Amino acid sequence: MSKTMFAIALAGLALAPAAGRAADLTPYAPPARDTFWQGPYVGANLGYQWGLATHSPSKPSGVMGGVQGGYNWQIGAFVFGGEADLQLSDADNRFAGWKFANPWFGTMRVRAGLAASNLLFYGTVGLAYGTLTTRNLSTGVSEGHTSAGWTGGLGVEIALTNNWSTRAEYLYLNLNDSSFVLTGSNHGIESSLLRIGVNYRF
Repeated sequence: MSKTMFAIALAGLALAPAAGRAADLTPYAPPARDTFWQGPYVGANLGYQWGLATHSPSKPSGVMGGVQGGYNWQIGAFVFGGEADLQLSDADNRFAGWKFANPWFGTMRVRAGLAASNLLFYGTVGLAYGTLTTRNLSTGVSEGHTSAGWTGGLGVEIALTNNWSTRAEYLYLNLNDSSFVLTGSNHGIESSLLRIGVNYRF
């Protein structure tokens, strides 16, 4: 199964039962629709990352997961706010005696979208930062650089109760090139992320 199909299947398996539960929980007396999504929240996520190291044939990929937190404001059906997250990743790839990896990254983003009852469809964009490492597999010598970049994507979130929600999200992540002494070249990372998560609202 390709990495893309794996990620799509992961999101489908997570959201299908969540959507069913959301429909079953209709009688739970949610807040007024114009305030349902408003307020602070924290949560956790799990997903898959795949992409490429720039100026290299290496294509780091692997499972990633982390935590997120943010705050939403809601005016009628319009929802907007900010979110930050921090992720650990085992995305790596070995090619021609070299190993490239992206062990961690984080983002700080704005989110905006439209709510329809217990569903929220949104877009997001903002700052990304993280570390790209390279290792010479023959000598064991490694080098890593932390750089900034940008990220953007789309998502859907489903409210399950007054406090709990689940979501699926796609993000594109681009970390700027840095100069690596070991390879004698500049490298950054461009990745796609597909992740599922849960949030708790206060």
